[in-house]
Amino acid sequence: MSAVVESRGDLVEDGFRDHGALAADVLWVDAEDAVQADLAGYVVAFAVLLITGARLGSSLGYRRTFLLGLTVFTAASLACGLAPGTATLVVARFIQGAGAALIVPQVLSGIQMHFEGRDRLKALGYFSIALSGGAVAGQLLGGVIIAADLFGTGWRPIFLVNVPIGIVLAVAGRRLLPADPPGHRDRLDLGGVLALSTTVLLVIVPLLLGSERGWPTWSWLCLLLSVPALALFEYGERRAASRGSRPLIARPVLGNPSVRLGLLAHGCTSGTYFALLFVLALYLQGGLHKGPAYSGFAMVVWVATFGLAGPILPRLRRGVRWMPVIGCLVLAVGYVAVLAYLLLDGTAGPLLFALLGIGGLGLGITSNTLIGAVTSSMSSQYAADLSGVVATNAQLSGALGVAIAGSTYAALAVDPSRALEVVLAGFIVLTLIGAHAAHRLVR
Repeated sequence: MSAVVESRGDLVEDGFRDHGALAADVLWVDAEDAVQADLAGYVVAFAVLLITGARLGSSLGYRRTFLLGLTVFTAASLACGLAPGTATLVVARFIQGAGAALIVPQVLSGIQMHFEGRDRLKALGYFSIALSGGAVAGQLLGGVIIAADLFGTGWRPIFLVNVPIGIVLAVAGRRLLPADPPGHRDRLDLGGVLALSTTVLLVIVPLLLGSERGWPTWSWLCLLLSVPALALFEYGERRAASRGSRPLIARPVLGNPSVRLGLLAHGCTSGTYFALLFVLALYLQGGLHKGPAYSGFAMVVWVATFGLAGPILPRLRRGVRWMPVIGCLVLAVGYVAVLAYLLLDGTAGPLLFALLGIGGLGLGITSNTLIGAVTSSMSSQYAADLSGVVATNAQLSGALGVAIAGSTYAALAVDPSRALEVVLAGFIVLTLIGAHAAHRLVR
């Protein structure tokens, strides 16, 4: 995202020199719009198509769908890196998000299909290590790659680096992924796909763009229209089930109390994480005037400790059942620690980073064990349904958290520390709600 801003920065400077301050302001607005469109295109495609991607796995085969998504993602990354203009970049980013939506659900589905019990928890641990390692590498290397300006290419290597990685993964996937078993394939409910995609689109777009534009009328109208769209989806799902067809989301999944409680707890906790990423960047860069590299490094400890939970949990001999609750409480303690640090007139520095690490460990414990508990509550025949629902729940919760926390912070931004304190207090409340839901789940 910052890469697009930097690439448009030259236009801003040229406009200022040649046409005065007004032209520079217009070009800067264009740059901000381009950044938002670039980011929104990816996130919208990813969130809207996650459940569809999961169901395609059961329709076409998980291995086949994973490799298809990897191919689309890699090709789109190449198109992003070679994009001649903003419009091409935005379209390529949308396609890239669609490719990612085909990849991610197959990972969770594969874990459910091939692992059980403690082995599933171990597999989820490796999954969290992969997520953590990728995030740390992205945080540390992203700014370095942009600053290096390799061969005068600016931000383009950020996307081009995905191409060789994608090729290597495609070759490894063809050799290592288990073959899709022969047999009956579920038909994809196209009516359900259209209705659910419309619903998620009406929710995710205003949450992504509405707060930054002061919640204009169209954003509230979209959220309002999402209610009848959801009702239409539910009606179509019931009709499909009554006809004996396979609904997009199997009816027993959302009717399972364990799934509902797990989704509530996972949504509350993961939503605060996405919101923290956004608000902490506003606090460090806008409030304390730190650079983007400093802001990115601030979350490295959090992301690293998130990955530590993966190898620790399978080694536990006792108390594994209660780990979703313990994880939520550790996450709450992390937020309390950061809040206390701010109340004691702390601002930034190594101690803030270390305290953030407590929250990262709590989120890692919570995420692994909640996903394990939810997926273990039903048989593997519902693997695709659970994968899509869990991933979509996290994305929508994150978008909602960013919208609410971002709006709250903006309203109090005159005093950045005070604004962050209020947001952190909200995080603590949400995390405790998640702990209560997790407690009911494990009981």
